[in-house]
Amino acid sequence: MADEPVEADETAETTDGTEPETEPETAPKSGLSHVQLALIVGTAVVVALTALTGWLGYRAYEARQADQLDELLVGVGRQGAINLTTIDWEHADADVQRILDSATDQFYDDFAKRSQPFVDVVKQAQSKSVGTVTEAGLESVTGTEGQVLVAVTVQTANRGAPEQQPRAWRMRLTVKKTGDDEAKVSKVEFVP
Repeated sequence: MADEPVEADETAETTDGTEPETEPETAPKSGLSHVQLALIVGTAVVVALTALTGWLGYRAYEARQADQLDELLVGVGRQGAINLTTIDWEHADADVQRILDSATDQFYDDFAKRSQPFVDVVKQAQSKSVGTVTEAGLESVTGTEGQVLVAVTVQTANRGAPEQQPRAWRMRLTVKKTGDDEAKVSKVEFVP
């Protein structure tokens, strides 16, 4: 038994009195791996780009809706000015009905009350007027209602004066959206 090798105790001190060197223990990594970090950053970028695209798309939709409303209001204002200035004594009833069909609110009520005397005067004078819009523009918009400023040149003829000089008029028409793709004139003012 004396010939058996003696195993050294691993915890025994070295001959110089110091403890034997052991490999330092590595602490487990608590941080994220590069792959996980890239995945998180990539996901955040995708979410941010999706949100930005959605916001820009919504803003473009709003701008398109506003442009369509502006075009509708100006178009109805132009047509309203033409309706008001284009009256033929031979078709006066139909011309007045066209004005009423494109009117609403206070303007409709006022014009409806005065329409028959107006038709009678036009027929008696055998008056014919043709309005031509020279300029039209949107002055202001509030919600679904707008002020349209229209410049019109009106050529008039009647039984007593067949050839008159054209007259230039300016009108401010309040146009109000009444349906999805419909708007009507709710007020008319002549501007000096």
